[in-house]
Amino acid sequence: MSKRIILNETSYFGKGAIKEIVNELKGRHLQKILVVTGENLLKFGIATKVTDLLKNDGIDFEIFTDIKPNPTIENVKSGVESCKKFNAEAIVAIGGGSIIDASKAIGIIMTNPEFSDVRSLEGLAETKNKSLPIIAVSTTSGTAAEVTINYVITDVEKKRKFVCVDPHDIPVVAIVDPDMSAPMPQGLCASTGMDALVHAIEGYITKGAWELTDMLHIKAIELIGKSLRQAVAGDFAAREEMALAQYIAGMGFSNVGLGIVHSMAHPLSALYDVPHGKACAMMLTAVLKFNASSTGNKYREIARVFGVQGLEKMNKEEADKAAIDAIQQLADDVNIPKHLKDVGVKESDLKFLAESAMADACTPGNPKDPTLDDIINIYKSIM
Repeated sequence: MSKRIILNETSYFGKGAIKEIVNELKGRHLQKILVVTGENLLKFGIATKVTDLLKNDGIDFEIFTDIKPNPTIENVKSGVESCKKFNAEAIVAIGGGSIIDASKAIGIIMTNPEFSDVRSLEGLAETKNKSLPIIAVSTTSGTAAEVTINYVITDVEKKRKFVCVDPHDIPVVAIVDPDMSAPMPQGLCASTGMDALVHAIEGYITKGAWELTDMLHIKAIELIGKSLRQAVAGDFAAREEMALAQYIAGMGFSNVGLGIVHSMAHPLSALYDVPHGKACAMMLTAVLKFNASSTGNKYREIARVFGVQGLEKMNKEEADKAAIDAIQQLADDVNIPKHLKDVGVKESDLKFLAESAMADACTPGNPKDPTLDDIINIYKSIM
């Protein structure tokens, strides 16, 4: 069976990479730009690093900031209206996963107006046209939304998040400039960094994994294991490593899918507004325990790149436990909550959460097929 890899047309990585935005816009003859970003990114002078470049070069742009941390259907509709009103030719998205995810939905609807009902984009939407060109500038080191072909939107009315997968939505240009993510507060650095680790691990063990994506994911896992603690502490070199690690992980999982860590995290964000990275991090080791019997020797490889000693003397069960323990220690060290009750989850909601997780687009990729009771029991194990 053939394997497919989809990546950005062009990517830039490194300090000062944002300076390439103007050249990319000019080279593509794009003059009217909708800048999609967050109010705080403007307030604290992060997004303005990009808008100043556009202003200094005389590029016409308008700023759109009406996006919540878990972007909603209404946010997308509002963005589409702003895009139409301005007659935008392209989108420059400056932010983390929420900003870039919303930009993908806006860009797709602009070129595929028959999908203006945002819910119709759920799953594998059969759009005909490529998105309005998007240049994605990441300001966190976790989601890798700048390189993926998927995005997540929150349906407030139905209290759920839905995943959209569409090769037409990938940004044409990805900008991963460590200067843009360096100002992250410690808590955001921790949760987005753990999100990157979840992407790398789930992509590594998913049913669709193969040699090329394994290579990407295991390198990302290694970089995160070595760098996340120091990145959270504020070390710039470690934050630069994390920016690279999350992008490498994105190259992989975008093409092979994820698993039930994400399926179970999505309803936590939708119902309790738990930040996505934190929700994923909280679910990670509980799901890894469930999946252990269906992952071959991959946990041993994870333990190896995490620096676990004495693996050659361990049997599979011992190596699996060593990997899970090392991952949990990293989560503890960067202050990820251990229990669902710590973020307000009620036991009476577990059935609804589990039903939402079972219906999630990420569930089929999990290495071990879960039942509804399995999902409920995993939630209960960390209540």
